[in-house]
Amino acid sequence: MPGDIQTVRVSLGERSYDIEIGSGTLVGLGDFLRERSDSDHAVIITDSTVDELYADAAGDLLVEDGWEVNVLVVEPGEPSKSPMAADDLWNAMLAEGADRQSIVVALGGGVVGDLAGFVAATYARGVDFFQAPTTLLAQVDSSVGGKVGVNLPDAKNMVGAFWQPRGVLVDVGVLGSLPDREYRAGLAEVVKYGVILDAEFFAYLEKNVDAINRKDADVLTHIVQRSCRLKADVVEQDERETTGLRSALNYGHTYAHAFEALGEYHSMLHGEAVAAGMRCAVRLAARLGRVDAAVVARQEALLDALHLKLDPPEVDAQEMIRAMHRDKKAAAGALRFVLPDRIGRVELVGNVGEQDVLAALEM
Repeated sequence: MPGDIQTVRVSLGERSYDIEIGSGTLVGLGDFLRERSDSDHAVIITDSTVDELYADAAGDLLVEDGWEVNVLVVEPGEPSKSPMAADDLWNAMLAEGADRQSIVVALGGGVVGDLAGFVAATYARGVDFFQAPTTLLAQVDSSVGGKVGVNLPDAKNMVGAFWQPRGVLVDVGVLGSLPDREYRAGLAEVVKYGVILDAEFFAYLEKNVDAINRKDADVLTHIVQRSCRLKADVVEQDERETTGLRSALNYGHTYAHAFEALGEYHSMLHGEAVAAGMRCAVRLAARLGRVDAAVVARQEALLDALHLKLDPPEVDAQEMIRAMHRDKKAAAGALRFVLPDRIGRVELVGNVGEQDVLAALEM
């Protein structure tokens, strides 16, 4: 049975939704949906790995609770986050009789959440959408904030929408079945929150490395709750990335998205690319005189302790620069980077020289 549940409220003007976090909460998915929807038709979108572990059982529980349920399954991994996969899902929903009263439930990791959210935002001009994230990365980051979308071959997240969920149900207990590589990848986003927004949280992570590495449920619940609260605070102020505040969440991502695109989304998990990207970003900040060696050392040490010893991949310099110019933060042909000036605070920095950008790959 679920233990203590922590709730994060995301307030967006007249709209709001809850993120409920605990261990064993997935068994209460039916009640969670009933409290927030009048629908009786749920379309669960998942991948083949999560389908075997959780989605099929979750669908059975919803059927027992009186729901009509369709479970639509995609292949695991970043290649499924594509316009072709979205097209397949739109047509599958049409064939199953989904209408504007149906709801979409994303049950899976970040790829499933982004893809399912994009499908929900566009099918019948928008249907209600819920998240039940099953990876750490999705629980602390991609399931919060309403950014949904798919990749183009040369650019990540270039086609999408802002479509807020009606609710997010987080079960940290499912992380026990997560492959260690996927778990580590999620920790990269957790470290990111400490660097960009909360020095005390960064220190908490440093002090609780052993508990994090053994997946202690209480520590994980706190980590997810704090990460969600930090992201929600930013999203509430800049829901659609119009003020620039939300750009802070992209720390390390200018490098990371280029690594992913150049690797054709096969060579690195997103969180692995973020870990390597954060290493580059803090080195770039040091090169520009924004932080001292102690800040670089603290970030490096924490990433190492969490088994995120990921160096930047070998890439062609000019291809790297071209990929970075496709980043959404680029403006008027100039590269811009989210860079720290201390642990707990970052700024968007423009007019960074290409030589400095490339040098941070090799330091």
